[in-house]
Amino acid sequence: MIRSGIALCIGLVVAAPVAAQTMLGSDAAACQPGGGPAIAVEISGLKDRTGELKLELYPGEEADFLKDDSVLIAAGKTFRRVTVPTPATGPTTLCIRVPKPGRYALLLTHNRDGKNKFSVWTDGAGFASNAKLGRSRPKVAQALVEVGAGVTVVHITAQYLRGLGGLGPIG
Repeated sequence: MIRSGIALCIGLVVAAPVAAQTMLGSDAAACQPGGGPAIAVEISGLKDRTGELKLELYPGEEADFLKDDSVLIAAGKTFRRVTVPTPATGPTTLCIRVPKPGRYALLLTHNRDGKNKFSVWTDGAGFASNAKLGRSRPKVAQALVEVGAGVTVVHITAQYLRGLGGLGPIG
């Protein structure tokens, strides 16, 4: 009997992130129970609560990763962006819908300085792998997410400039 109770509790903890947290972003409805295909991104490690958070969805191919959105859209390839003001407090979970189940690349940026261009000096970034980004251009393998028919939950830790070592978590 005790083992069944533990299993039930573990099941509830695993299922809780999508149902219990408030989803942010224009695609929030896609991450509600029964929704999808979509990615619910739980974000941690924010340096502060300024500026805005942005999720960008790319095709899961190296050649298309981080390409200009107008180029991808003109070629009929997947690109989607969700931007929200950084919440002042509480958990931060953004939702981004995907066109169909499959493999995609996902980029999180924390635009702290209010400019619409990433600045390595002030802004943060993160990918699904949560590997330390360092100083080189990220590879698509760091950003890949396999998305099923429902809601795929991903945890991303934001990373910021950490001296000469490049981008890394602030903790």
